Amino acid sequence: MITPVILAGGSGTRLWPLSRELYPKQLIDIYNENTMLQNTLLRLNKNSDIGSPIIVCNEEHRFMTAEQIRQIKIPPHAILLEPVGRNTAPAIALAALKATQCPENGNEEDDPVLLILPADHVIENIPQFHDAIRAGFEFARQGSLITFGIIPDMPETGYGYIKKGETIEEGTGAAKIDRFVEKPDLETAKSYLESGEYCWNSGMFMFSASTIIAELEIHAPEMMAACREVMADGVQDLDFLRLGLEGFKKIPSDSIDYAVMEKTSKGIVIPFSAGWNDLGSFDALWQTGQKDAENNVLKGDILTYDVKESYISSESRLVAAVGMEKFVIVETKDAVLVSPRDRVQDVKKIVEQLKQKSRDEAVSHSRVYRPWGSYETMDIESRFQVKRITVKPGAKLSLQKHFHRAEHWTVVSGAALITRGEEEVLLKEDESTYIPLGYVHRLENPGKIPLELIEVQTGSYLGEDDIVRFDDVYGRKEN
Repeated sequence: MITPVILAGGSGTRLWPLSRELYPKQLIDIYNENTMLQNTLLRLNKNSDIGSPIIVCNEEHRFMTAEQIRQIKIPPHAILLEPVGRNTAPAIALAALKATQCPENGNEEDDPVLLILPADHVIENIPQFHDAIRAGFEFARQGSLITFGIIPDMPETGYGYIKKGETIEEGTGAAKIDRFVEKPDLETAKSYLESGEYCWNSGMFMFSASTIIAELEIHAPEMMAACREVMADGVQDLDFLRLGLEGFKKIPSDSIDYAVMEKTSKGIVIPFSAGWNDLGSFDALWQTGQKDAENNVLKGDILTYDVKESYISSESRLVAAVGMEKFVIVETKDAVLVSPRDRVQDVKKIVEQLKQKSRDEAVSHSRVYRPWGSYETMDIESRFQVKRITVKPGAKLSLQKHFHRAEHWTVVSGAALITRGEEEVLLKEDESTYIPLGYVHRLENPGKIPLELIEVQTGSYLGEDDIVRFDDVYGRKEN
């Protein structure tokens, strides 16, 4: 049985403002009607040899990750929560340790084959992808470490490359790994393409749990020891395995390429071509998107005149463009990005500036997601704030109070069961209530449709950290 390990911990800064620190690209529907995480899981569904996944994600994204998995009805074996990012090698090490914990792993064998997949890739030809998986499975069972190489169709400078060595199997094209190569300049990339000896490094891997653990013990013993310690101290919390912050900080940060694959003698590359893209930039979104007669990819309410080969996306309003070629325009409710298509790799420089200025736009959208639903800030001044709150059917917020603000709630649709001090009140559409400063209160949706309400906050301080929780069904102390 194959156990997929989905690496879903990235922040996706190159796709700002669509992707934010608290709402990264793997959780967004930027390619089709499903999110990138959902697409990654759904493309595995038709292979009966593939079992339930292990998901590795950032602790901040835990509830959105769990909700998106629930929506597509693919129950995971485990969701491992990283309190801080430590790159791919520790994430894979922790997943391998979890996969070998019987009987929780649900496998008939104690040593499952792991299929390592980033959560934010596009693969268009699913049958070819599964052919590569089947080829990799046979080598993985024999103790090899497989990396899947993408047969290049253009001189791409945004990817790392793998040089193929001696061919092992003609039918699959499996070959020994000669070496890994960093992202090249354009002329070097052209020479790689012409030689036919190189593949793009996809970041997808396959090996048995015991093999990768043994290789990590050899090539990264300090990392492996720290991972074992963190796993031993892990605590199950609802659907999640929480890994301690202090122990996690001690784990050395490294990619699986550097930690193992560049050092091992067991590496094999299996090349395949399946319409793969890691959607690492807006130029990649233009390349994979459906184009109009002028070679533009347009999403949302867009008007153009004399615009060619551009990517334009609008989330909340009309965007009009005139006389442009090879440009990117991305509009969200709180930010607009404009860039030539060949400069979009520098979007991360804007994100760095936002972080230096401690601006919220680097971290979250105007709509913020919570396990119970979401809220969106509509207006804010020094002593008041207006929010639109959506509570999912059957969900409830924590029992809480605030020291510095009062709240006025008006129900727009659905029904609200409100705890206010010692009383409970059921509000219907067009009804409202007032929560005085310092009152213990809770908001709950007892109905079967989403609850929509408008909240007006007034007070001397309106920060999200002005909250004391007395009870929370999601086990949160914060957020």
